[in-house]
Amino acid sequence: MKQLIQNFKTGDLYVDDVPVPSISQNTVLVENKFSLISAGTERGTVKVGKANLIGKARQRPDLVAQVLQNVKKEGLKATLNKVKTKLDSLKALGYSTSGVVRASMDSNGKFKPGDRVACAGQDYASHAEIVNIPQNLVAKIPDNVSFEDASYTTLGAIALQGVRQAETRLGDKVCVIGLGLLGQLTIQLLKANGCQIFGIDLSNDLVKLAQENGADNALNRADSNLKSTLSTFTDGHGFDSIIITAATPSNDPIELSAEITRKKGKVIVVGAVKMDIPRDPDFYRKELDLRMSCSYGPGRYDINYEENGNDYPYAYVRYTEQRNMETFLALLSSGKISIKHLTTHSFVISEALKAYDIILGKTEEPHIGILLEYPDSNKATSQITTIQKAQAKNNQVGFIGAGSFAQSYLIPNVKNLNTTLNTVVTSKGISGKSVAQKFNFLKASTNPDDVLTNKDIQTVFIATPHNSHAKYTINALNENKNVFVEKPLAMTINELNDVKHAYQNSTGKLMVGYNRRFSSLATKIKDEIKSSLEPKVVNIRVNAGFLEKEHWIQNPNVGGGRIIGEICHFVDLAQFFTGSKPVNVSAVSINSENAELTPNDNINITITFQNGSIANIMYLANGDKSLPKELIEVFCGGKVGRILDFRSGYLHSGNKIQKLKLSGKGHKEEVTNFIEVLNSKESELISFESLYLTTLTTFKIHDALTTGMPQTINL
Repeated sequence: MKQLIQNFKTGDLYVDDVPVPSISQNTVLVENKFSLISAGTERGTVKVGKANLIGKARQRPDLVAQVLQNVKKEGLKATLNKVKTKLDSLKALGYSTSGVVRASMDSNGKFKPGDRVACAGQDYASHAEIVNIPQNLVAKIPDNVSFEDASYTTLGAIALQGVRQAETRLGDKVCVIGLGLLGQLTIQLLKANGCQIFGIDLSNDLVKLAQENGADNALNRADSNLKSTLSTFTDGHGFDSIIITAATPSNDPIELSAEITRKKGKVIVVGAVKMDIPRDPDFYRKELDLRMSCSYGPGRYDINYEENGNDYPYAYVRYTEQRNMETFLALLSSGKISIKHLTTHSFVISEALKAYDIILGKTEEPHIGILLEYPDSNKATSQITTIQKAQAKNNQVGFIGAGSFAQSYLIPNVKNLNTTLNTVVTSKGISGKSVAQKFNFLKASTNPDDVLTNKDIQTVFIATPHNSHAKYTINALNENKNVFVEKPLAMTINELNDVKHAYQNSTGKLMVGYNRRFSSLATKIKDEIKSSLEPKVVNIRVNAGFLEKEHWIQNPNVGGGRIIGEICHFVDLAQFFTGSKPVNVSAVSINSENAELTPNDNINITITFQNGSIANIMYLANGDKSLPKELIEVFCGGKVGRILDFRSGYLHSGNKIQKLKLSGKGHKEEVTNFIEVLNSKESELISFESLYLTTLTTFKIHDALTTGMPQTINL
């Protein structure tokens, strides 16, 4: 299918063929008919992409802060690799479309193939022939509303949420500052609500359009008569509310709003403007109410609402994102809102670059609403795209899932070995094509079967969200393929036993991404103590850091929580150092009334092993980032091995301290050793029994917390 793409590294814009996205639970697959270019938002996005590295840093200081924090955590080299991976990617544009449902897996059975719908969401409702949209970001289009008009629905919902925040009443006098597309829609909504409206903008053309669009009056910001006209319009009282829909780095809209609002009036910020709030004289003396309007409405940026499909109760949250979209469509249907005069240009998707020449100023044409049309979207069916044709080597590899972790630690290391990167599978076609081009895969796909049933692929790497690990592992083993799956191996005991059954009946080898045991620091310490017959004592302290409850890892149905999803790393590491099977586990966590905390993220675990060894794992989310994340200590036979954040290591022996050579966390070594084992036909790097017991132990940790009793671990 065709999609508009920006290369974030170079800034180049182009239309290219990418695989059709896959449908998943709680989503709706839609054939686009039209999409709206949000000129202000997309102009800014494109300009960031076209800026050089310094320019990108200046425009996104928040990301610079993340980079600096990551340097402290993982070191300069690892951070630079992550940054390069992030920059060298393809970006989707657009967030407001209309089309026809091709297939639906929405949990309510609300959408059927053939339904006409409007869609919303950055990275979802993109400028592409086919899009896959979360169910709560889809709304049915009334029969008498055209696809062209319905493609404005997302912008309409944003404008509507601003009006709702203003809590306008019949007869209120409202000033709209910024008369671009969002401002023009806001004026119509206010008019439908019985308000008296004044518009302000820097463009005379937009001022004129606002008057044609329903504003009772409108003036240029630079007009010398502006202040006196505003005073006359409000009878000297000031406006009941101001809605700022401008996009500018200037603080003028905020300062002007304070000056022209009545006492105890409201200032609503919808657009991206500077917000240096002057306390005196107006905001303080007038007791003004400053409010932010969050995008399309309640539910925005809430993973449970947008991605997991959990709606808010109608009685308690009357207008959500989806219900705002439905309301705007109803207003279009009733004729209270008209879009016809807002659309100035329309281009078919293959000519999309002409549209961006206009919004970027390369072609000087007056514009406001620019549409992209998809006349052949129903012909787009392929979920796989050939990137290149090359001579394949013996060991061909496929990837299912290729997020930032896989691109930073797995794919580059596999690529450097004697393998052929055959096919990469991602849920979105643009991300798959981006990864395929970056790492020289032969094909990109959105269908896992293109890897699982491909006879040429002998080895499958799985780096998807946790809840799909067991499913893809089982399917790959059933095809007798070798499997490298990121942790965790499974999220339930039933899944784990199903994996066990598949493994026992497969000729394929299985590896789980427990990388720490492969670091040179860990292997050196293990070599020093392995000859000792004494039990070992392993102490592991993990300063993991706080993770909000909304994070996908905390979702029990997706990530499984940090015990299953992260602590498994350290259970495996303890097995590695002790060289024995875990037989018993006990655990306690903090008890807090703080609703933001997840008590199980602050936990102390004690594991006893068959050979008499013990391991203490203290996993903490309530610490400070200035403290190194991981401290590992291994005591045995008069020797002590220490690892500090896998950035330094020491061996204490014979009353002397030996500094150990640094190597990182073992990602490269684990992948290299795994491929070498496959090539040499040797046995597994980690026995299946050990892999099974690691995952089982994490389940038993949960049981220990629930019951308050130690739990026995056995096969």
